[in-house]
Amino acid sequence: MFSIFPIKGTISDIDGFYCDGVSAGLKPNGALDVGFIYSDTICEVESIFTLNKFQAAPLKHFLQYDKDFKSNFVLINAKNANAMTGKAGIEDIDEIFNNLKDIHTNIKNPIMSSTGVIGVPLPKQKILDCAIEFDLSKKDGDSLSKAIMTTDSYSKSSFYEVKLEDGSIFKIGAVAKGAGMINPNLATMLCFICTDAQVPKEDMKELLTLNTKTTFNAISVDGDTSTNDTVMLLSNGKSSSYDKEAFKEALQLVMDDMAMLMVSDGEGAKKAVAFEVNGALNNEEAELIAKSLSNSLLVKTALFGEDPNWGRIASTIGASGAKCSEDSLTITFGNILVYDKGSIYFDKETELKASKILQQNKFKIICDLGLANGNFTAYGCDLGYEYVKINADYRT
Repeated sequence: MFSIFPIKGTISDIDGFYCDGVSAGLKPNGALDVGFIYSDTICEVESIFTLNKFQAAPLKHFLQYDKDFKSNFVLINAKNANAMTGKAGIEDIDEIFNNLKDIHTNIKNPIMSSTGVIGVPLPKQKILDCAIEFDLSKKDGDSLSKAIMTTDSYSKSSFYEVKLEDGSIFKIGAVAKGAGMINPNLATMLCFICTDAQVPKEDMKELLTLNTKTTFNAISVDGDTSTNDTVMLLSNGKSSSYDKEAFKEALQLVMDDMAMLMVSDGEGAKKAVAFEVNGALNNEEAELIAKSLSNSLLVKTALFGEDPNWGRIASTIGASGAKCSEDSLTITFGNILVYDKGSIYFDKETELKASKILQQNKFKIICDLGLANGNFTAYGCDLGYEYVKINADYRT
């Protein structure tokens, strides 16, 4: 038995972890734009990266380390992705870290993470100038959250305390950014999960991969996959406490929190929508349909217009490539049935009720194919004028 408690806090409230965010002049008006995570005890590290074939320099730098390397430091910058920058991008990271380790000699195997514009050389001198001034005793999770934001409208964090049957306690928390270029296959997202649980190395990758499928790989804002997507788990083991089932559940809660915060903060979005697909031929086909719905531009714009256009839902299901039949399909907006196995229930009264569902900030669209037991839920948001405005002006 174990108990999991959500707690107001940040990763800085975990024993042995320190963090802060500062201004290096990458963002205008002195906004915070560079941050760090530091542990006074060396950490086991696992990560999952983007499936984009053009992985950014920070990811390539990470992969140069041995498989079982340990680290106690992550450096994170906004406004510049250091992607498509070739060997020079990796060399820039090496130069920053070589200088940084001369100043902060307790940093071991540092990790770089970046987000921002693709195809621009890293402003390494600005980053280095502020990084050498880092106070590694700072515990300011709020500043770190703000420093790593790009088009995010709010910072994103999650924190839990877990009490095991033997009375021992461990903590787990995360800080993340993500609002655009969000597509199942991760997203334009950075997520750093920290814990003082004593997690075995072999469990870290297993549980991280398992929970990614239904969290970060189940959300979509715009169907685009970034070059920098990173989910990283750092465990310093300072609590000496661990239970695999308890950690699995707590990790799932943290990752689910982060994923839902991202999709709710989709660039310009006002609505977060769950696309629940049941009755598919198998789970894989249910996933294919759910993700087709969460990525469809026509579905997204209907959500923005609060138009319960169930025909767009049906059309997207039919175009997904999954097995389906209009004679066994049902479509429901919230609790309002609009289509049932060939029968249309969409008179003016029903349309009004369904429209009221779409006026909510969060709701569910349920599609039952009536074929077998396959199921999957994907998460998306509406797409409106603000998304175009943000991304038309992104580099400026």
